[in-house]
Amino acid sequence: MKKILAFAGSNSSTSINQKLLENITGRIQGHELQMIKLTDYPLPIYSQDIEDNEGFPENVQKIANFIAEADGLVIAVNEHNGTVSAFFKNILDWLSRNERNFLANKKILLISTSPGQRGAKGALEYSQGILGRFGGDVIESFSFPSFKDNFTDNKVTNEVLDMGIADVLTTFAHQIDE
Repeated sequence: MKKILAFAGSNSSTSINQKLLENITGRIQGHELQMIKLTDYPLPIYSQDIEDNEGFPENVQKIANFIAEADGLVIAVNEHNGTVSAFFKNILDWLSRNERNFLANKKILLISTSPGQRGAKGALEYSQGILGRFGGDVIESFSFPSFKDNFTDNKVTNEVLDMGIADVLTTFAHQIDE
């Protein structure tokens, strides 16, 4: 049984990416799943001065340890103005300064959603590109458009999108088992 870590890159208490993540991870079978909320591990905005004068905040190592213990990751990335949120980018900055290849040998399923028709594709594309720089292997991604039109009562209401999610989960599960 493989260990999968799941988290959303949002710091919103009403995050639609968190809601989608909970739906998707609820479908994962046959693996140990751990879900964390990054907001439980606050970090200051990355600064070279903080790093030089104070070292790495304790929460950087806590998050890094969660990642190190996992075989695979399911990450929901939210979008602010066409890219990932400053909150998520800041976490990536701290983690990559602590250990450049903090995602080494990690298989990753990326998901994103937004109220709009693009489904946070800008954030998804950015994440696909940057996570590989830190050793991660993004094996599957899924953009979920028009969240409020396609998700109600914690369920995907669009049959085509639901089948798409099932498809990427099957691929992810197959890849993580190898």
